Amino acid sequence: MADPQLPYLLIDFDSTFTQVEGLDELADIALQGHPDRERIVGEIRALTDSGMNGSISFSESLRRRLGLLSARREHLPLLVEQLKTKVSDSIVRNRGFFEQFRGRVYIVSSGFREFIEPVVADFGIDADHVLANTFTYDADGRITGFDPENVLSQDGGKIEQLRRLDLQGKVYVMGDGYTDYQMRESGLADRFYAFTENVSRDAVVARADEVVPTFDEFLYQNKLPMTLSYPKNRIRVLLLENPDARAAELFRAEGYQVESVPGGLDEDELVERIEGVSILGIRSKTNVTPRVLEAANRLIAVGAFCIGTNQIDLVGCMQKGVPVFNAPFSNTRSVVELALGEIIVLARRIPEKNPKMHQGEWDKSAKGSFEIRGKKLGIVGYGNIGSQLSVVAEAVGMQVYYYDVAEKLQLGNAVKCRTLQELLQQVDVVTLHVDGRKDNTNLIGAKEFALMKPGALFLNNARGHVVDVPALAAALRSGHLGGAAVDVFPHEPKTNQEVFESELRGLPNVLITPHIGGSTAEAQRNIAEFVPERIMSYINTGNTQQSVNFPNIQLPQQQAHRLIHIHANVPGVLARINNVLANRHVNILGQYLKTNEHIGYVITDIDKEYEQEVIGELRKVEHTIKFRVLY
Repeated sequence: MADPQLPYLLIDFDSTFTQVEGLDELADIALQGHPDRERIVGEIRALTDSGMNGSISFSESLRRRLGLLSARREHLPLLVEQLKTKVSDSIVRNRGFFEQFRGRVYIVSSGFREFIEPVVADFGIDADHVLANTFTYDADGRITGFDPENVLSQDGGKIEQLRRLDLQGKVYVMGDGYTDYQMRESGLADRFYAFTENVSRDAVVARADEVVPTFDEFLYQNKLPMTLSYPKNRIRVLLLENPDARAAELFRAEGYQVESVPGGLDEDELVERIEGVSILGIRSKTNVTPRVLEAANRLIAVGAFCIGTNQIDLVGCMQKGVPVFNAPFSNTRSVVELALGEIIVLARRIPEKNPKMHQGEWDKSAKGSFEIRGKKLGIVGYGNIGSQLSVVAEAVGMQVYYYDVAEKLQLGNAVKCRTLQELLQQVDVVTLHVDGRKDNTNLIGAKEFALMKPGALFLNNARGHVVDVPALAAALRSGHLGGAAVDVFPHEPKTNQEVFESELRGLPNVLITPHIGGSTAEAQRNIAEFVPERIMSYINTGNTQQSVNFPNIQLPQQQAHRLIHIHANVPGVLARINNVLANRHVNILGQYLKTNEHIGYVITDIDKEYEQEVIGELRKVEHTIKFRVLY
């Protein structure tokens, strides 16, 4: 691809090219072991901020900082090594840009050449393109100040330096300080970009032509070569229902914008909020409906921070080219432990005895209490949770029976039942671990409760709508069931401030909990790490492994530019894609295709050298749903 033309770019060094202020870091090194080190370094940093935001003159800020420094020449090599590890992430990421446009980039800094020049040299920026101050020293190598003849040591120095450069053509300035903006204010520069990746100063941001959270954003706006295909700061994440804080932390660390909303949103509320959102994170209370998807104009992926995904229109997401990722294993153990604890607590009739004790009533009786050893446990749904509960329950002496509509390999001594009725009639405890598909609505109702043994216990830690709750309440009131534990309900409050209503409230020997099966610190953190990692892997590489609605492809390491094409699964699309590439003489390094009944997902790795028109032609291939380029 042909290189675009770049205006002259003048970049500040401290807190722009690097994440830190050079003099602040030098003070930290020079004052090692000094009893007042923390106080002095704090004063120097405060003076830096005052000079950068324009609240005191630059020359005053510089003079007072150097007066506090107590640094020597031998400290400078240590500082250089430190600064080389502190170059801004987006600058490091786009090292190739500086090498490609080395003649158009200048470092213009009020910092000092002694530590700036060796740092930027690693990026191909020549010494004569570094404009900065220089230190003065005494005979013993102590830094005494700065060269007062250097124009950059004076107020308005950057303006004068730019005037002396006399650059012919457009000039853009990028920095984090007021002195950087002044070059634009003088009329000598055409645009000022406030760089906020490391620090954001309100007075500077307010005056900027553009605010760029990363160097990627600057390159993207100016259609210049960049390492990323799309600036990460443009990717907006909306997290609902309070997933563990680790999720937002991971997305922010990746450079995404993150907004968190406590509680769920109903359809109207979500339709209002979804526009411009790239990643949506939900749990079980929020429904992603066709209407929501219609309003989602920038949606890239959906993350379900739970096991179930029946609250999401999976086919609708697929047809819009939006993969959905959930956490199928992350809270398995938490639900298993809750179920086992509930079985023991119900068997000992703790829900009845505990309130009495709090009211001062001493009811020491073994009536209705039993050990779980030797009892028969019936597991309905033998998936990840059901099968693990099978192993744990057997370890404490229970006899395990299970029923599943799919063929599942039994673990240990578990006995498979041919029908649900067969299981219900012979076990002492029934526990549900089925998924939330519509076919499972009222899977257990009055008929099923009537089949169960008198005095049997019943648990639902699956989904609320799979049980007819009024029928369960009736079976408990009649005494046919000996107890129940329910963690999920057909209608659940969206927030902790709403009142919970249920026919099960106030019944004896009934445990009701607020959908906390997976709510352990370990499970929530595992979920909050697993889901973002899957989504970020998809965005960064195209990898769809473990998506619940997309063709699953585990991709090899990217070789050059990667073309990701999502299309309706109709014959001939792959041939059309390859015809475009062949007609434009594009060299294919690798190609991967997988389909399902609705969509095809093809990934093509190609050489970096190709005509830009290729991209436009691939976007226009008939039946294309989504297309993007990774590089």
